[in-house]
Amino acid sequence: MLRRLFELACKYSGQILSYNKMLGQLQDAGNATTLAHYLDLLGSAGMVTGLQKFVGESVRQRGSSPKLQVLNTALMTAQSGYTLLEVQSDHEYRGRLVESAVGAHLANIAASGIGEVFYWRDRGHEVDFIVKSGQALTAIEVKSGRASTTHSGLTAFSDAFNPQRKLLIGGDGIDLEAFLSRPAEHWVKK
Repeated sequence: MLRRLFELACKYSGQILSYNKMLGQLQDAGNATTLAHYLDLLGSAGMVTGLQKFVGESVRQRGSSPKLQVLNTALMTAQSGYTLLEVQSDHEYRGRLVESAVGAHLANIAASGIGEVFYWRDRGHEVDFIVKSGQALTAIEVKSGRASTTHSGLTAFSDAFNPQRKLLIGGDGIDLEAFLSRPAEHWVKK
């Protein structure tokens, strides 16, 4: 079950999956507690992790469905079977790959103890990554193509939690290469 969870997490990196949906995909006897434990083990091994939903209260975070996140995009692409040309033409997969690259980069913040990385979703609004460093919040939205001029997720999150910094990666925001070329800590408000 651990091996199949790893494969599933690589396949669905960048997506939010409930533990029950994972169990259904794995077609295994088990429970959500076991899957959560296995996901923690895979995270400790530097392979994949499950980001928790940011709710502002740590009491409710553990009950959320995790956002699966590879910690190295090679784990995602090695199992995809895609060639480079196929990745470039499949916009949905390319978008998840770009988002997973940003998430893997941000995972360095959590690994170094500088902060915690979450995702946020509420009433149809979503922000790809929330980084909490001390009391400071940084909201990060990732776009793999042209970004629309409205960013309703960032706006809704800002209204609810007042982050110290909001970043748009890709699209009309910070160039992906520029974002990845600097240490993740550079982008986070402390």
